Amino acid sequence: MEKNDILLEVRNLKKYFPASRTFRRTQWVKAVDGVDFSLRQGETLGLVGESGCGKTTLGRLILRLEEPTGGDVIFEGENILLYKHEKLRSLRREMQIIFQDPYSSLNPHQMVGSIIEEPFLLHTRTDKKRRREQVLSLLEVVGLLPTHYYRYPHEFSGGQRQRIGIARALALNPKLLICDEPVSALDVSIQAQVINLLEDLQDKFGLTYIFIAHDLNVVEHVSDRVAVMYLGRIVELCSSKQLYESPFHPYTEALFSAVPEPDPTITQHQIILEGDVPSPLHSPPGCHFNTRCPYVIDKCRKEPAPVLEEFTPKHSARCWRVREIRNI
Repeated sequence: MEKNDILLEVRNLKKYFPASRTFRRTQWVKAVDGVDFSLRQGETLGLVGESGCGKTTLGRLILRLEEPTGGDVIFEGENILLYKHEKLRSLRREMQIIFQDPYSSLNPHQMVGSIIEEPFLLHTRTDKKRRREQVLSLLEVVGLLPTHYYRYPHEFSGGQRQRIGIARALALNPKLLICDEPVSALDVSIQAQVINLLEDLQDKFGLTYIFIAHDLNVVEHVSDRVAVMYLGRIVELCSSKQLYESPFHPYTEALFSAVPEPDPTITQHQIILEGDVPSPLHSPPGCHFNTRCPYVIDKCRKEPAPVLEEFTPKHSARCWRVREIRNI
């Protein structure tokens, strides 16, 4: 990865939430616990993992919707965690989010035109006529009609509402879009339309995406690289092709085994993980996955947690036994 191509670099990013306080100590929920990755201009990074693994919190930290406990977020060569007031306000033009729920993310009391126009009112000084022209142009870009300008959110389907949310996110020509499960609340047929729209917009405007999702098939379709998260940490990071052809980490292997196979003639071997996901309040010692891993040995329980290590070119994992179980 060329240094001058990097749009975003995350270094040892952490977010700890206080769970309980006593006179002597505070217990912390480690929602994000030391995340590192880089993102090139125009690239799509898929972010997958079970509910509660820290995907959405990581996205919010990058946007500074949450303030991190530690680490750095380098955007276009500058640490945005040092930004204050006006500089932070100007950053909002460069980084936007598409929310998961197309119903609660839109103000039901505003017309669609006003919803999409709001970023222009907050961040630009264009006159009313010019703002209207820009809103109508955005409606066309996302596949909506000019007549939709005067309608309210309740008059639209879920897919149309998500298109409105996308138009609002695009209003200020951002460079980075955090897509927080943008299709999980939609019907399958509508999911394909929204995903195709996002891909077309990326080609047209040179957008960079962080695509958060549960659906591994969707992530495979849209992502250049994929990061797998477990208990606040990235446990595997590589290209989409590498991950789907040869996953390294046992957790990733288990995730793939749980994906239904549409061909009934193919016998599917499903890996059943024992127990529940450990609480981020009381993470197990050693490798965080050791309580559920089918390949666990004493070293996994006793040694400090392994670091994210590159085992083959551009394919990294956080596991002591990768070379042994994958014959690398």
